[in-house]
Amino acid sequence: MAGHSKWSQIKRKKGANDKKRSAIYSKHIRAIQAAVRSGGSGDPAGNLSLKNAIAAAKADTVPVDNIENAIKRAVGAGEGAAEYKEQTYEGYGPGGTAIFIEALTDNVNRTVADIRAVFNKRGGSMGNSGSVAWQFEKKGVLLIRDTSEAAQEVAIEHGAEDIQESEEGLEISTGPADLYAVQDALVAAGYAVESAQITMLPSNTVAVAGDDARKLLTLVEYLEELDDVQNVYTNADLPDDADE
Repeated sequence: MAGHSKWSQIKRKKGANDKKRSAIYSKHIRAIQAAVRSGGSGDPAGNLSLKNAIAAAKADTVPVDNIENAIKRAVGAGEGAAEYKEQTYEGYGPGGTAIFIEALTDNVNRTVADIRAVFNKRGGSMGNSGSVAWQFEKKGVLLIRDTSEAAQEVAIEHGAEDIQESEEGLEISTGPADLYAVQDALVAAGYAVESAQITMLPSNTVAVAGDDARKLLTLVEYLEELDDVQNVYTNADLPDDADE
């Protein structure tokens, strides 16, 4: 969830129970298969959408066998296979936060109804197209444990736009097209990349704490649990203990 530290997001997903982890895996499998069909290729070298989908799946620890099987099934899928469309939805959450949602759906009416129901029941409100999208920008984000100046120099030399340092490591943001160049350079220099994926980063954040923070996390959790929802981003700046 953008605004919340990417490290926190990874911890939350890795710490999910088996049921939630299974749902996360299913969303990635759907994204991989949709990328194969839309890109017309099962080769990530020639299909950037597939490359991004695979990277996101690996960041959430989806097993390699699952990824490879998903690609094989999508390549072999013929007439009658589900056609998933990329859709985005926007809204507002507790504390005046902006929420941007990415979905893959084979039934737009069902998806928008499900998302609206969650907003209404969980203290948010659905917005019109364009109401909050302008507050987010597509970026590549990499996480590495090493915080040395040498690691930062490698990232900057190969296209990093911004670097944030924390106790857990470096959060490096790039333009979408530069993500893999920075990743490859860091790996070649001997740095272990914890995660590398395309995401939506907010241009500005809103500090949210207390009851509003808890309500926002609940709203986001319910949105993420919808089968058709792939990613939920907010511009919330949450305290470290918000989900405790």
